[in-house]
Amino acid sequence: MERKISIEQTLCRGCNLCVEMCPKKVFEDGEEISPEGFKLKKVANPTKCTGCKLCELFCPGAINLKIEEKETPSYSPRLRLGRGGPPEARLARGGWRETKNPLTPGKYFWQGNKAVVEAALACGCRFFAGYPITPANEILEEMAKRMKVVDGVMVQAEDEIAAISMILGASWAGLKAITATSGPGFALMQENLSLADMTETPCVVVDVQRAGPSTGQPTRPGAMDMREVRYGSHGAIQRIVLYPESVQELYDLTIKAFNLSERFRTPVILLSDAYLAHLSESVEIKEKIDAFDRIYIPGEPPFGPTPDFSTPSMPRFGDGEFLSITGSTHDKLGARSTADSGIQEELISHLQNKIIKQKEELVDCEELFLNDAKIVVVAFGTVGRSAKWAVREARKRGKKVGFLRPRIVYPFPADKIKELSGKVRKFVVPEMNQGQMFYVVREKISREVVSLPQPNGQIIDPRRILKYLLGEGW
Repeated sequence: MERKISIEQTLCRGCNLCVEMCPKKVFEDGEEISPEGFKLKKVANPTKCTGCKLCELFCPGAINLKIEEKETPSYSPRLRLGRGGPPEARLARGGWRETKNPLTPGKYFWQGNKAVVEAALACGCRFFAGYPITPANEILEEMAKRMKVVDGVMVQAEDEIAAISMILGASWAGLKAITATSGPGFALMQENLSLADMTETPCVVVDVQRAGPSTGQPTRPGAMDMREVRYGSHGAIQRIVLYPESVQELYDLTIKAFNLSERFRTPVILLSDAYLAHLSESVEIKEKIDAFDRIYIPGEPPFGPTPDFSTPSMPRFGDGEFLSITGSTHDKLGARSTADSGIQEELISHLQNKIIKQKEELVDCEELFLNDAKIVVVAFGTVGRSAKWAVREARKRGKKVGFLRPRIVYPFPADKIKELSGKVRKFVVPEMNQGQMFYVVREKISREVVSLPQPNGQIIDPRRILKYLLGEGW
């Protein structure tokens, strides 16, 4: 991109706003004096311009900024990432890599919150910021111990708003970053999660759910944030949300959350709950893991759509790129454009399409006994443990019942549900809330959908689900 800046001297009024407001000090006092007796301004450092257009905003008459796109390089550095090609391609970085686990491979007996910490460190996370809140406290405590071992940074922030702000900044500094909270803290993070969506900032947020609303029951499990994680922020967004059912899956899906976050340049939410966070189970870790690092290609625009709906290049502070990062509507360079309807539509379509157009990569479900099922139990997270037992027991008693558990909750696997609806009679959705995901399932199909809600801060007894499947009520 080439930027051309000019000042119409006859319209300059000497207000000095261009000098004071430009973050890159592009403007300064000139030598010429106006008839009114003030120094006219001049463009002193045009190469430092980032294209943020603050100058035009404060002085729309006198200052004129033109941005011209250069022709896209003919090589394909995304395919090479440093393996041949011109110098620009060899400077590129990112993509898949195999990395050695910092721990000795084998089996460990971990609490759920501990598994999250070890998985984050294994895939390269080196920044954590958080604020103490039950039942996520052990993540913060473990990060305080472990980050210094791997030369990382752990910050106990003054509140959850500061914590989410810090991980966004750390991400733009080139670090994989994570925070952990529970429902009340997650509510405070919503505004900056929306900023992360708009600025395409990769990060991971762990929401260890508890019974709510408000303070609720801090030590009791719940699945109270199932809709908030998807629809809490304003604006047209797509969210990637994962919800494991075991400590092993907490470990595995934490790594997956980081890979998806870096791959799609978006915040990823990892759901847990008070039960799973404090459950201790055996976890098997491997010697090496596959980790994805965000792609950077020098000179490539850091925002906006790409021809194949892939994620744009992401430089970091210090790479020498002129970065403008804003929550306002912006073009491919990050320059604000709050009145251009075309740029607004292009940007929002890109934020949607980079996930929707590749949703096949985002389907991850556990499926049991679906071939002959007439009733399918759809469960999420910890409730899947109870539901799975109930389904197996019901089949022992001759009931044709199947089981479906999306590990990736959002984007919701609507195609899978629609496919099943063609051959099953009924869907049953047990939840540790008053039926939040029941509505999500029901809106996708025309079959009967039954909600089995339990918002009392307790794990659903598998015998309650079995009782319903045997026709004895809820």
